[in-house]
Amino acid sequence: MAMGSTIEWTEATWNPVTGCTKISAGCKNCYAERMSRRLKAMGKDQYRNGFALTLQPQSVDLPRRWKQPRVIFVNSMSDLFHKDVPLDYIKRVFEVMNECTQHTFQVLTKRPEIAANYAKDLHWSPNIWMGTSVENLLVLHRVEKLREIPAAIRFLSVEPLLGPLPKLPLAGIHWVIVGGESGPGARPMESSWVRQIRDRCVAQSVPFFFKQWGGTNKKKSGRELDGREWNEMPVNELAFGAQNNERQPPNRVARRTPYFGQACNS
Repeated sequence: MAMGSTIEWTEATWNPVTGCTKISAGCKNCYAERMSRRLKAMGKDQYRNGFALTLQPQSVDLPRRWKQPRVIFVNSMSDLFHKDVPLDYIKRVFEVMNECTQHTFQVLTKRPEIAANYAKDLHWSPNIWMGTSVENLLVLHRVEKLREIPAAIRFLSVEPLLGPLPKLPLAGIHWVIVGGESGPGARPMESSWVRQIRDRCVAQSVPFFFKQWGGTNKKKSGRELDGREWNEMPVNELAFGAQNNERQPPNRVARRTPYFGQACNS
C-alpha cells in the first residue's frame, strides 16, 4: 500500500484509504479508478472492492517503519477527506504524520470544506502540506476553503487543467502544480492557460511546478514549457531535512524559497 512514485513532485505514496467517488469535472477520467480496477483484476487484496471507498487500517503505520526521510503523497488512490472517512480514522492518520517528523506529507483533497471543518480537531504539524485540486472556474471556491486550514504549506493541484483560470487566487498559497490530463479520453489543455498561471505565480513569487502536457502519450508531449522544465517547490527547512543535515532534495527539483514553513520542534 506504499511505494516509490513516478509522480514528478513527490517521492513515495501512502494509501491508508483507497477508492473514492466523483464530485467534479476533474474526476471524469480518474487515473486512480483505472488503476484500482487493474489491481483488483490482478488479485490484490487491498483492491478487492475495486474503487469503492475502503479504509486500509493495516497501512496506517507504514511511515513509522521508514527511517530515511521521504516526501510522501498521502492517498494517491483516494481522498482522506471524503465524507465517508470517519474523523477518528483521519485522526489516526494525522497522529502518524505528527510523529514521523522525518517525513514531509503532501495531502491533496477535492473536499477542502471537510478538511476546514475538521481542522480544529487535528494537529497540523509543520511537516504536513495541504492542497486542493482546482481544474476549472467552477471549483475555484475550493481555494478559499483551503486558506482556512492552518497548514504550514498550502498548495494547489491544477490538474487536469480544463479551462482558463485568469484570476487564480494565490494569497495564502505557497505552491502551484499544473498539468494536462493524460490517458484514454484525455481532454486537451491550451498552452495559454498554462502560461497565464505560470506568469501569475512568477509575479507573486509562488513556486510553480509544471507536471506535464498530458494527452494519450504524455511521455511524447513532455514537460517543457517555453524551452525549460518548471520544477519549483516550496522548500522549507522541514521538507528537506531540518533534522538531518544529509537530506537533499531530489535532483529533479529546482530549489526556490519564497516561503519557509515553521521549523519542527519535536
